[in-house]
Amino acid sequence: NLEQYLQNMKTKRKKPLFRKVNTKARYVHHDFGGDYRHSRRTKRSDQVKMVKGKQRGLDYTPLFKFLLSKVGEPWDTVHSEATSRLDKQEPIFWLVSLDKENSEKVIRIGESTYYSALYVDESGILQIVDPKIGPENMEPLCSCCTHTLNGVPFTRKYKVDA
Repeated sequence: NLEQYLQNMKTKRKKPLFRKVNTKARYVHHDFGGDYRHSRRTKRSDQVKMVKGKQRGLDYTPLFKFLLSKVGEPWDTVHSEATSRLDKQEPIFWLVSLDKENSEKVIRIGESTYYSALYVDESGILQIVDPKIGPENMEPLCSCCTHTLNGVPFTRKYKVDA
């Protein structure tokens, strides 16, 4: 029984580092067309065509949390695990820069979600660009949204320009 359990653990796949967004929720818009249905069966040359393989509604929050949890570990190991659990490599480099000089301190994903930027140091270890920045240092851009840094809400309130 123990051998069977260990065999199952070896063959068990890890969860992907992305998820589909709930596209049926109210007021959630993910660049969905709708124009094609109005243009089919027409002979116009400027008609909108359906694009095969267009991916909409993917959320890479699990990837960003994974990368932040791997700070201080060797980049090669982190990168290989992340790519094995992703559909494409692009989102990794939204957060990670291969050198510190060309990286931002904070990365904005979406309207009100921020993540600490990461870089790979000269010894190949994943590091945070500016570890001093936290939710207490960040100021929201508006009063209507909940602004977060690494999943933690900002502690400062929105300042109205007087």
